Amino acid sequence: MTKQFTADVLICGAGAAGLTLAIDLARRGVSFRLIEKMDGPFDGSRGKGIQPRTQEIFEDLGIIDRVVAAGGLYPPQREYRDDGGFIESGVAEQIDPTPAEPYHMALMIPQFLTEGVMRERLLELGQRVEFGRELVGLEQDQDGVTARLSGEAGEETIRVRYLVGADGGRSFVRHALDIGFQGKTLGVRAVVADVVLTGLDRSAWHRFNDGATERQISLCPLAGTELFQLQAPVPLEGEVDLSAEGLSAMIAERTGRSDIRIHSVHWASAYQMNARLADRYRDGRAFLIGDAAHIHPPTGGQGLNTSVQDAYNLGWKLAAFIGGASASLLDSYEQERRPVAASMLGLATKLLDAAKRGDMRRGREVHQLDIGYPGSALALENPGRLDGLVAGDRAPDAHLRGAAGQPTRLFELLRGPHWTLLGYRVKRGAMPARTGLHVHCIGPDDELIDESEHFRSAYTVSPGDLVLVRPDGYISAFVGSQKTDQLARFLDEQGVV
Repeated sequence: MTKQFTADVLICGAGAAGLTLAIDLARRGVSFRLIEKMDGPFDGSRGKGIQPRTQEIFEDLGIIDRVVAAGGLYPPQREYRDDGGFIESGVAEQIDPTPAEPYHMALMIPQFLTEGVMRERLLELGQRVEFGRELVGLEQDQDGVTARLSGEAGEETIRVRYLVGADGGRSFVRHALDIGFQGKTLGVRAVVADVVLTGLDRSAWHRFNDGATERQISLCPLAGTELFQLQAPVPLEGEVDLSAEGLSAMIAERTGRSDIRIHSVHWASAYQMNARLADRYRDGRAFLIGDAAHIHPPTGGQGLNTSVQDAYNLGWKLAAFIGGASASLLDSYEQERRPVAASMLGLATKLLDAAKRGDMRRGREVHQLDIGYPGSALALENPGRLDGLVAGDRAPDAHLRGAAGQPTRLFELLRGPHWTLLGYRVKRGAMPARTGLHVHCIGPDDELIDESEHFRSAYTVSPGDLVLVRPDGYISAFVGSQKTDQLARFLDEQGVV
């Protein structure tokens, strides 16, 4: 007799990707288990940059204000010259917020604080991480996955509908599925460490010997903590002393200063930089997200952000398919996300080369606001658009006023697990009402008034246009109000009934 399902989904790995997926599934009422083989939370700063697109996702998940409060903005870079002087510059190009793009700068928050906020949100939703629980075997068939878990209490066999590997660059899930991990080792080995030190102020990211790869070292104050993050390339071979004494000696040798002293090491790692991409993101009922699917050099702050967005893309699709949507919805996960990771690998590698030369500058390309899925099977346009946004693009924010006089933002209307249909100067009766679909009319005599024309200009709409926004904040369809039959068929396929 077939074993009963323990849960709909088993998520292996409770880093940022696994936690994002868990939060998204929890708010959709999908049953899951989230396991992590480590005995407790990760306590390092590794992924410390939260890009603007990820901030938009965190707003939707209900944690953006907590993340901002726990972290802060990047300080200026202070590049020291050999004569002891220095030059200060911004870490990234200064870009002002707009109504369409409310988040404009990367946040700095150590990864352990980000994940702490996410675990807190998960608890609010009635779920928690199972630490000290490891996947040690899996078998799948056409109906589900049988997984063997190991932990302090012994071994357990469970049955789930789907398995998601969020278990890092050495992913057990990826190896068990025999999925190739193509790419290369980049010939750079580095140390990253979170330390308590004296001798440097916290108003700048201190950088020494930029342009001299073998002697580079940087010390960045970690927002929300008393720690500094030390980053330094090291020889490809040999042991690296990661003690307070060893790292203090490295600082003295590379900076020529004896006043910078490390008093304790909170966390440290020596690692080889790699750029690798999984051959495929899905095998039957098993999926890969995050570092299990792609690993990047840390330059540009792309890794954690790309991982969060993998999970955000997959979560609503799993929930919809479990609820009866077309099987093609799950196929779209790899079709949409794998090309994004390939592009991010190229960007991060290019920025690493720039960092070796000492001239790395981060511009809009790292913000991930321009990522979209215009070629996706989930992008519907009728008629085709000649300018402006197209189906598959990120849905911009916009300032609006409710008919009752109160200001609101479009993102507030999009927030949550639902689909959203926006009609520009369209009467409500012309728009379909469905479970899981929030319908809003925008016009001078409608429920929402576009006083400053932020919506019209951001979306390039004309009277009679309908804009369908996916649960993950991307435009799924632009159609005219005379094409509601086509829109209805599309919504049927996505399980929006």
